[in-house]
Amino acid sequence: MQMPASPIRKLVPFSDEAKKKGIHVYHLNIGQPDIETPSNALDAIRHLDMKVIEYSHSAGILSYRKKLCEYYKRNGINVTPDEMIITTGGSEAILFAMMTCLNPGDELIIPEPFYANYNGFSISSGIEVKPINSVIENGFALPSMNDFEAAITPRTKGIMICNPNNPTGYLYSKEELESLREIVLKHDLFLFADEVYREFVYGGKQHFSVMNLKGIEQNTILLDSISKRYSMCGARIGVIISKNKEVMSTAMKFAQARLSPPTFGQIAGEAAVDTPESYIEEVLKEYIERRNTVVNAINQMPGAFCPNPGGAFYAVARLPIDDSDKFCQWLLEQFSYNQQTVMLAPATGFYSTKGRGTNEVRISYVLNVNDLKNAMQCLAEALKVYPGRTV
Repeated sequence: MQMPASPIRKLVPFSDEAKKKGIHVYHLNIGQPDIETPSNALDAIRHLDMKVIEYSHSAGILSYRKKLCEYYKRNGINVTPDEMIITTGGSEAILFAMMTCLNPGDELIIPEPFYANYNGFSISSGIEVKPINSVIENGFALPSMNDFEAAITPRTKGIMICNPNNPTGYLYSKEELESLREIVLKHDLFLFADEVYREFVYGGKQHFSVMNLKGIEQNTILLDSISKRYSMCGARIGVIISKNKEVMSTAMKFAQARLSPPTFGQIAGEAAVDTPESYIEEVLKEYIERRNTVVNAINQMPGAFCPNPGGAFYAVARLPIDDSDKFCQWLLEQFSYNQQTVMLAPATGFYSTKGRGTNEVRISYVLNVNDLKNAMQCLAEALKVYPGRTV
């Protein structure tokens, strides 16, 4: 009964009804890229010659784990195959990390807004999320260390970040992460880092991994996935990585209980590691154009504001609306412009604090530029006539 509804998917019945009426719905509610999956990953499945689809090792196929070590080394992260467990999507990696490192009743500090499923996973694990506030005015930068200190209690066992961030697109700098390192050291906390959007960094900036923070190697848990990197969301392959042997030993018990991660996904993931760098470069160019299309359009709408994300493919926008849940449903139930409308995710679902995000929405700029232009025109027209407009 406590499990929260997904802000990303809960409005699907309303979008289904809109489509039945002949209305075209632009889906900006979900992080499902329309970028093509690398051909080498698809070929690995097409040309597969297996007589039996067997269980893999509970930690994942060894050849895949070795291949992942090559990937991480290219990104300045040195890990070994026995320091990782392949998971059924990044979601299972997060769940394993929470259940391994925290006991029921323990507290986990997360800057909000945050990826909505962190709430659901924490409820599944019996732990309590302690949110601290980041704000749209500075682009959702990491809260001050004083805010972290104020949130720490005897039950606090860890801090969770997503970098680049989902839902805000904010990229945490090396300096911000170094400040977190001091808090982790001082209070002997776990630092969980969801880095699934590592490749998607804009403006000439560089991604800095928590795995390279010195002195907290035993406290750091890296969570990752191939879903966004290679546009392979349906493959359901992620990974949990730590140099803490006790953590990995305990996580392995959870891995063994669910037997093994998907075989086909691992095979595709292993092949994807050899995807040419040109693929990522082209995807980056595309996302920069998409980001600019969305951010520029929203900031031209009267009463609206959207910071320029430094990474990922999400943005949180503040709109002149009374209630983001009502507005997002109204877009699907009662509004259309030239037989088109747009589906957004109300930002309330990305906050743990009641009452926050009521005038904010998350936008996934995962559609082509032409579709995004049409979607932004729909949004602009909707804001002109929305009954709950506040400005």
